[in-house]
Amino acid sequence: MAEVKKDLKVETITLEKVPPEEKKSWTSIAFIWAGNVICVPALMVGGMISAGLNFRDSVVAMLIGYAISVGLMMLTAAQAAKTGVPSTVAVGRALGEKGSRFTISIVLVISMVGWYAYQTIVCAESFCNLIMTSFGIEFPHWVACILWGTLMLITAFYGVGLTKILNIVSVPLLFVFLIYGVSIVLGQGGVTTLLTYEPAEPISMITGITIAVGSFIAGAVTSGDYNRYSKDSKSAALSCLVGVIPAGVGALICGAVLAICSGDTDITVMFANIGMPVIGMLVLILATWTTNVGNAYSAGIAMVNTLKLKDNRRAIVTAICGIVGILLSLGGIVYYFVDFLSLLSYLITPITAILVADFWLVGKGKAENWEPFPGVNWIGVISWLIGILVIYFDKFFIPEIVAIVITMIIYYVLCKLVKNSRINPFA
Repeated sequence: MAEVKKDLKVETITLEKVPPEEKKSWTSIAFIWAGNVICVPALMVGGMISAGLNFRDSVVAMLIGYAISVGLMMLTAAQAAKTGVPSTVAVGRALGEKGSRFTISIVLVISMVGWYAYQTIVCAESFCNLIMTSFGIEFPHWVACILWGTLMLITAFYGVGLTKILNIVSVPLLFVFLIYGVSIVLGQGGVTTLLTYEPAEPISMITGITIAVGSFIAGAVTSGDYNRYSKDSKSAALSCLVGVIPAGVGALICGAVLAICSGDTDITVMFANIGMPVIGMLVLILATWTTNVGNAYSAGIAMVNTLKLKDNRRAIVTAICGIVGILLSLGGIVYYFVDFLSLLSYLITPITAILVADFWLVGKGKAENWEPFPGVNWIGVISWLIGILVIYFDKFFIPEIVAIVITMIIYYVLCKLVKNSRINPFA
């Protein structure tokens, strides 16, 4: 009971190092990650991959893609556990404190608020559609946006503690609902459909892997926001591995099965097509809720870093970010810049490479070797910009992986070559 009361307190640790007494078990953080990856976009991505690959190849592409993303995520999570600081602070040496504030922090704020708005409107629209088809009631769309956006925001406002409780309750329910839905379609001749399924417009295995990687690579960047609460690097890595791989790949596979057998990638339509619209709505709400909390939470942390606010301002800043997201969802405004939000992923991905290269290669994986670098570290900024160009123009292999490898090499080499301490913190 005492632990529950503690979890319900508003989190006040933001940019400062997490003290030992505030550390969480690896299982509680694993539940948070599981809730983040069992989401509507994951189900849709599973459907997208299966639209271009047969079922067996789709599963292989999903496994490889998530293995790549989680491998990188485990490194950044372990760093967060060692240093005790969130991702926007952790990159404060590679990009410099000022460089981090005015580059990746701003990008994360815009991206997370935008996706918060998008997820809110998707949830609201599906909720309204279900109320209409099931009960014949025309529920106001704007009310649904405010209702569900606010409920999700309350969880993010309180922080890691309440998020943990939400996911411990929601994740098992989501698994039950999804597995039940899959079992229904398989029992209705779905097994034969899966075994004989061939996509109308095939894609290459590389493309399938790229889609899988791109759907979660941002998790490797923001992992520090939650894993700074891990007790040590081993538990941080374990929380990512156990929390993401089964739940994330499982969600992708469920999305693929339901899409192939129902003929649609919209989760509510999938379940409606197999006679379970209410369960489809519950899956949509829970999956959106557990994921959208992370969008608002990370946006709040990034905004605190950008504005250099005190740690205890995190909750109110998170609330402001969420309110902006809700306003953007009203009237479908966010639909006009979904392509822009996708473009921002190009800016986020190379940060993973800089975090890994800075801490594990140059800093030799030791927390005592890490300290923030005042001003702008142009070595990191240049490496980051090159990574962005690579991921944008690479059309031959998995762009995210090519960009990460090249960015890591450039950052490491420049750190060895440049001896000016005003530019290179290792000089």
